[in-house]
Amino acid sequence: MTSRTTTPDAVHAALSGVSFPAGKDELAAGAERNGADGATVEALRAVPATDYESEADVLAAVDTRDESDEETEQLRHQRRTEHTHDGLSEATKDVDPVNPIEEELGTNRKK
Repeated sequence: MTSRTTTPDAVHAALSGVSFPAGKDELAAGAERNGADGATVEALRAVPATDYESEADVLAAVDTRDESDEETEQLRHQRRTEHTHDGLSEATKDVDPVNPIEEELGTNRKK
């Protein structure tokens, strides 16, 4: 399953050469002509059916994310899969475990 999110830079590149006002079908066709990735094309197809006056209007309607959001999601996934306490909720698993020795001394000297 592909994601319906994309980056603002990908949308900008995908809409290069598209004349406005444009409908969502014209936006998706322009993105395909420009060789946009599947997630960007899908995100453009998912926007509401209306005429968009500018690229800024399209960006406001498209579900975009920053690259930092992706990194943060990867870190959250890593913390959830490497948790040390069974039976805790997902929100609790996102918190890094605190070692009392490291917290007090700054390092764990028993290794």
